[in-house]
Amino acid sequence: MSNIRRQSIISSGVVYIGFVVGLLNIYFFTKQDLFLSSQYGLTTIFIAIATLMMAFSTLAMPSYIFKFYPYYKDNLPPSKNDMLSIALVVNTIGFILVMVAGLVFRHLVIRKFGANSPELVRYYAWIFPMGFGLAVFTILEAYTWSLKKPVLTSFLREVQWRLLTTVIIVLFYFGLIPDFDLFIKLYAFTYPAIALTLLLYLLFTKNLHFTFRISKVTRRYAKKILTLCLFVYSGALIFYLSQVFDSLVIASVLEDGTAKAGIFGLASILTSVIQAPQRAVVATTIPHLSRAWKERNMELLQKIYQRSSINLLIFATGIFLLILLNYKESILTFGINEEYLLGFNAFIFLGLTRVVDLGTGINTEIIGTSNYWRFQLISGVILLLLMLPLTLILARKYDILGPAIAQFVSISIYNAMRIIFLWKKFRLFPFTIHSLYALLLGIAGYTLCYYLFRSMHGFPGLICRSLAFIILYAGSIIYFKLSPDIMPVVEAIRKRLKI
Repeated sequence: MSNIRRQSIISSGVVYIGFVVGLLNIYFFTKQDLFLSSQYGLTTIFIAIATLMMAFSTLAMPSYIFKFYPYYKDNLPPSKNDMLSIALVVNTIGFILVMVAGLVFRHLVIRKFGANSPELVRYYAWIFPMGFGLAVFTILEAYTWSLKKPVLTSFLREVQWRLLTTVIIVLFYFGLIPDFDLFIKLYAFTYPAIALTLLLYLLFTKNLHFTFRISKVTRRYAKKILTLCLFVYSGALIFYLSQVFDSLVIASVLEDGTAKAGIFGLASILTSVIQAPQRAVVATTIPHLSRAWKERNMELLQKIYQRSSINLLIFATGIFLLILLNYKESILTFGINEEYLLGFNAFIFLGLTRVVDLGTGINTEIIGTSNYWRFQLISGVILLLLMLPLTLILARKYDILGPAIAQFVSISIYNAMRIIFLWKKFRLFPFTIHSLYALLLGIAGYTLCYYLFRSMHGFPGLICRSLAFIILYAGSIIYFKLSPDIMPVVEAIRKRLKI
């Protein structure tokens, strides 16, 4: 557990460095005199559609790598390991099919988005390089996670990608990129750039071996691999569609959809700050989960599940409430276009969704690496059947608040199903009494700071509210020792500082 804790902390640190860069990018995107809200909205729609392209084209190859990497590693020398070669070839074929489908159904995109989001129609073709880059990176990322190098991929996805965006924003700001037309075209190649970086790293470190000779492991497990990919692929499509469907609905059915997608996108990106530790924990624990299932080590699975739940719940609750305390004041203080204040209520529900999702631990990864990954598809179908109609109905009724409510309701039910499944099937359960204490301490700290500093505005208000909440919440978590992984970190810091 100490290795998981160490790599999770380092990866989380890298992710948050990336979010600092990301917040700088958001500032420029939402600043009153640089980008229109519709232009910022277009970048969020690019990411949403590129994510769908990735989901379709990867054909469940990341899950194949997560599940079967231990079998390849234990039974093959690196030079004969054909896993990554298979994954990249399948992904390439999959993306060719996605491109063909995208061109064939271009008229449908024009009909659905032409009226409310004409910018998307104009730059539709430029989403394809972004989607391909994201797909290749996702395959290589899964393989690198299995090599137990999650920090590198966290840096590339969270820091390098955002730094590339910062560079083209700065060039745009100083007029070296003369117009938004060139900006969005360069933006489309940011994901291919990080994919190329990771590919070169794996080549130079000799962790990448291409072979097109089918190995004995592939032949032995071919039926199981195919079965897993068929089921997980459907589940993955459903999951990723649920992640981006709200942005697509806003862009297609609401008047001035691209601009509203930008407002919703700001709220959504801020909630992704809440989600940051989850990415680090998932990247670190995936290979350990695969190995634990292979060895039937249920004690380790329970320990990882429960500790991931309390750690992620503590982080998610604290970060959500910290942003909530300062959401409106930050927009006004930093001179961001005031129309982004319209996303505050959406942020509340999106933030609560992230707290629920993180607080229930890494149930998705535990199920996905087990022999019961078929449940991924079943629960995913239920999620989609809930989320799609809810999003459409509530968007038309409550504007951008509707998709946020739909996401909260759907994800809550989705995670409840998974908790029940893991308890009934394996007696694995994520919560303890400390989970309740973490929520109560967060609410108490938020309430106190809100009323103490509600009349303080500008930078003094932002600083005082934030410091007071961090001290109260973090101090109480440490005092009550709510997580067994926090105390070793505190002790290490004390020794380093000689306190």
